[in-house]
Amino acid sequence: MSEGSPFVTIDVPQSILDALTDVAMPRLPPERRALGSVAVGDHSVPVHRHGCIVMGSGAAGLRAAVELGRRGGDVAILSQSAWGGTSACSGSDKQTLHTANTAGRGDDLNAMARAIRAGGAMDEDTAYIEAAGSGRALASLQYLGLPLPQDPLGGTLRYQTDHDEVGRATSCGPRTSRLMVRVLAEEAIRLGIPFFNHTTGVRLVTNGGRVAGVLAMRPKQADRANPLGLAFYRAPVVVLAAGGPGELYRDSVYPNGCFGSLGMALEAGIELVNLTESQFGIGTRREGFPWNLSGTYVQALPHIYSVDAEGREHHFLGGCYRTTQELASNIFRKGYQWPFHATRMLDFGSSLVDLAIFRETEAGRRVYMDFNRNPEAVPGDLPFSLDRLDDDVARYLGTARASQATPIGRLRRMNPLAIELYRRYKVDITAEPLEFAVNNQHMNGGIAVDTWARTSLAGVYAVGEAAGTHGVTRPGGAALNAGQVFGTRAAEHIAASGLARTAPGEDAEASVAAALAGAVRAVESVLRAGSPLDVAGVRAEVQARMSEKAGMICQPDAIAGGLSEARALNARIRSEGIAHDRPAEAVRAVQWQQMALASEAVLSALDTFVRAGGGSRGARAICDPAGASLPMSAAGPLEDYRFRPERPEHGREQLVVRLDGRAFEVSARPNRAFDEAARPFFERDWPDWLTGRIYGLADR
Repeated sequence: MSEGSPFVTIDVPQSILDALTDVAMPRLPPERRALGSVAVGDHSVPVHRHGCIVMGSGAAGLRAAVELGRRGGDVAILSQSAWGGTSACSGSDKQTLHTANTAGRGDDLNAMARAIRAGGAMDEDTAYIEAAGSGRALASLQYLGLPLPQDPLGGTLRYQTDHDEVGRATSCGPRTSRLMVRVLAEEAIRLGIPFFNHTTGVRLVTNGGRVAGVLAMRPKQADRANPLGLAFYRAPVVVLAAGGPGELYRDSVYPNGCFGSLGMALEAGIELVNLTESQFGIGTRREGFPWNLSGTYVQALPHIYSVDAEGREHHFLGGCYRTTQELASNIFRKGYQWPFHATRMLDFGSSLVDLAIFRETEAGRRVYMDFNRNPEAVPGDLPFSLDRLDDDVARYLGTARASQATPIGRLRRMNPLAIELYRRYKVDITAEPLEFAVNNQHMNGGIAVDTWARTSLAGVYAVGEAAGTHGVTRPGGAALNAGQVFGTRAAEHIAASGLARTAPGEDAEASVAAALAGAVRAVESVLRAGSPLDVAGVRAEVQARMSEKAGMICQPDAIAGGLSEARALNARIRSEGIAHDRPAEAVRAVQWQQMALASEAVLSALDTFVRAGGGSRGARAICDPAGASLPMSAAGPLEDYRFRPERPEHGREQLVVRLDGRAFEVSARPNRAFDEAARPFFERDWPDWLTGRIYGLADR
């Protein structure tokens, strides 16, 4: 390590750089052939039979598959693009895994559960499950080879992240979730679990009130006998683990092609919950290399500025904060207060940075982060100095020994992998500014599940970002932990039910033939030759509407108008379908039909929430001229962004959304409670575990 220059270098072995940035994935095993086929209309549909189908090859889905495979389940994985989803392709400066603290200080599970659910609209039992299961999730990942850093005495290194006042976060570096995918995929392959790649589930096939399998599209398998490349995966159990609806927003940090399964769940009558809750934060643009700019990227204190159409620079943050110290300290705080939060626009807090970036983008300017310049001084104030920072910022940088003269020097000292990551994608932040914006990053809502990850449709489970378990806010990295915990619990429950031990035989096909035919007809109804609607048009309309009317800054009238527009689009799709000219585009047409449906569901929930007096919470500011909360800038009040404060009673409940025919029903239910004082007692409770009563298999 060199301390003599502002460009501190750390000699990281090339193998570590490779592992933490590129993270080569294992080769998939040879694909298993279908055991037969069934004629459905003009299609000869191959039929595969398994005890359980896991839709999605991210960290949560792989955990469910691995844990079920270990318990003797006959499980297979469907993936639109193996190693191409959010888990494998997203991250940040040091992507976070949030678990109970094991680095020299105790951690009370009830305290951790309270922190996880602190934002409201989250089931208390779910929060406790995530806390209690986090240690097991961490240990099993380490056993599989996840290279989490340790101190000399074996404690896992920790740090503080957003919505985390204790420091329960740990990381392997920028690609933590990709490394999780790798070690879990290697275990799945070792267990002989089959993967079906380039396979997009498009309809849940149901029979007798429970799931009977998944109808999928496989464009590469399309031929004359099967022009859409359809395939039927017959199974009594399905785990939805296809991630969140990343394509909903134009301004998004999700990898391209992340559609999730919310639309498919809605069409099957499954209940969704908390669709009002998402996360927005700063990140590089999607058309380049989408990546979150949290953690050390902003803790290095880069200069942030915008450029207008004439090429002129605007140092816009100088008009937001009263002093240079206040400006620089709030740039730093975006590291562990990364998601936008309405209340942090008040009192010159860190989300004023997000609002200022949003305003510059709305004005048509492009925003940049320069690691070779320190923050500009606020007009009339002293210039930037590391000696003039708020106490929490100065203490952090001092402990990190990040006293270098420039942001790139400080970043190189704190996290050299953050620099190397962008270099791997042909962006050299040591030499050129980095363009970025405020983007949609995560859906906190999703499919409603119980304490074993069961949905409202018998036989269907949901884990990972597909499951709506997170409430209004969550500590950074809690989603990675939740996917591991509930992936394990889903597998345990499925194994206890015995349904996934063997695949259904051919004699079971007759009972689902009509349901399968109905699913095929539903797909065909979307695909209309000569339709005036096409994939590009539907995509542009949905994404623009969601970004402009259901983004970080919301207006009640705009939400209501957006809902009317979304309903009209879905009516047109039902009437006219979506045009396509090849099998691959047919898949996209079906996915965009489902995204249009998911968009209407989100807007329905938001409109219901706002009409009931719902205020600003989590990722969204509900702006209202009569709102009681008024952000201030150094130039004065920001009247256009006056917003409604959150109403506490709304945090004690969740909005449930269900598609009934063609209309959405939105209702409220109270959060499930958890009694912290009710302690388990070994001899009393052990028999319930021994006999399997803990799984509540008679509940549904």
